[in-house]
Amino acid sequence: MSHTELVQDLCTFLDESPSPWHGADSARRRLEAAGYIRLQETEHWHFAAGKYYVMRGGSAIVAFRIPASPVHGWKIALAHSDSPAWRVKGLDGQPAAGYTRLPVEGYGGMIRYSWLDRPLGLAGRAVVRRGDVIETRLVNLAEDLLIIPSLAIHMQRDVNTGHNFNPAVDLQPLYGPEGALPLRSLLAQRLDVAPDDLLAADLNLVPRQKAVRLGPEGEYLAAPRIDDLECAWATLLGFLSGPEDSPAAWCLLDHEEVGSGSRQGAQSDFVQAVLTRAILAQGGDAQHAAQAVAGSFALSADNAHARHPNFPEVSDKTANVVLNGGVVLKYAASQKYTTDGLTGAVFTELMRRADIPVQVYTNRADQPGGSTLGNLLTHTMCVPMVDIGAAQLAMHSAVETTGAKDAAYLAGACKAFYCSDLHCVREGVYSLTGETAAPDEVRVYRSPETPQAPAPVADEEATRTFDRPAPAPEQTSADPKLDEFDTPIFFQ
Repeated sequence: MSHTELVQDLCTFLDESPSPWHGADSARRRLEAAGYIRLQETEHWHFAAGKYYVMRGGSAIVAFRIPASPVHGWKIALAHSDSPAWRVKGLDGQPAAGYTRLPVEGYGGMIRYSWLDRPLGLAGRAVVRRGDVIETRLVNLAEDLLIIPSLAIHMQRDVNTGHNFNPAVDLQPLYGPEGALPLRSLLAQRLDVAPDDLLAADLNLVPRQKAVRLGPEGEYLAAPRIDDLECAWATLLGFLSGPEDSPAAWCLLDHEEVGSGSRQGAQSDFVQAVLTRAILAQGGDAQHAAQAVAGSFALSADNAHARHPNFPEVSDKTANVVLNGGVVLKYAASQKYTTDGLTGAVFTELMRRADIPVQVYTNRADQPGGSTLGNLLTHTMCVPMVDIGAAQLAMHSAVETTGAKDAAYLAGACKAFYCSDLHCVREGVYSLTGETAAPDEVRVYRSPETPQAPAPVADEEATRTFDRPAPAPEQTSADPKLDEFDTPIFFQ
């Protein structure tokens, strides 16, 4: 795709993904169009090779392709489907001073005032009863349905000198006049079910603004949910561009904005369980699965803060990240970002070869910064990893801004990663040519055989110890066999 086509494709993905469930469904349709087959975790898996995906909770996906040959490592990318939003509490509304409000509570750390005085819709999923079956259905009320009105300046003269917003008072949306058609009835009409068969719903308020390009030549892109759907889109595009005979996985996880502590979040067993079962389905065992994880490399993709034109002083002076400056590589001494010297060098070298610019982001020393998917995934699955993303402004606002060029840079970076011949030779050693150890270099470690005890002898003889076989000398990076790699990166 051309640059213009890439940006338009991103805009389409953003617009068709108003909720985490819609984002996962958008990805599902793209995966199926590329030939990926859905697996159910409740079923027994057995296959030789192929392209598959698994969904959890309707809002998370792990997709993978596995060749018939043994898997020595996965190329993995992670992104998340959720964004900060207001989540609806109940479907019956709340009378208030002659109006009907829709009770909501905040999901994630948002910029609250950015939701004021803008048309809002609703999107998410509904739970309905169909005979003896309970099922979920996607819901997208893509219409100007609600608004959160500000209090006039005449009634709060100090509003422009700082205001502490109380979500229970200031930020409850206006739904309609008192006695308006209840939301439950409206949803039932749209879903073509009886109101009594609408059992529950998970719904977010949705800004009605579409993704748009800004600037004299369309240099910027403004849209809701850029964090983190831009990374979801770019990593998926890169994943689908990779060779089909190379083991790889793409992971769209949920609840990152509230700590990832759910069955479809980064702290769950979702990624580990799917990739382990993929190895077992081919006839491998736990040893093979663990070996594949140890040989893997992952991108934790979540957007980064650009230096703000009005507030440049809040950014780290050593990290001048700007819109349209290239893919961002994130470091944090706290390990909230997983990038270290080794993984950062590997990623930077891959980008150098692909001619993709890289910017480095670090937090100011007096600001702790946030965390994201990567370090939370390590609670259940430890993989060498980097944290990357596109630069953006107004993160966690109802509408965010990023660079149009950065969409192409990020998609190109993910494609370069998935199409690379990156291979873990051993701990701390990576080859970029894809060559693996020669057959005589492959070592299988076994415990030394226990020596047979000799026949009983005198007491002083019985106190002798038996020497274990001397261990084989460990190879170092100076081993001439490793010189066969044209372009290895050696870090011990």
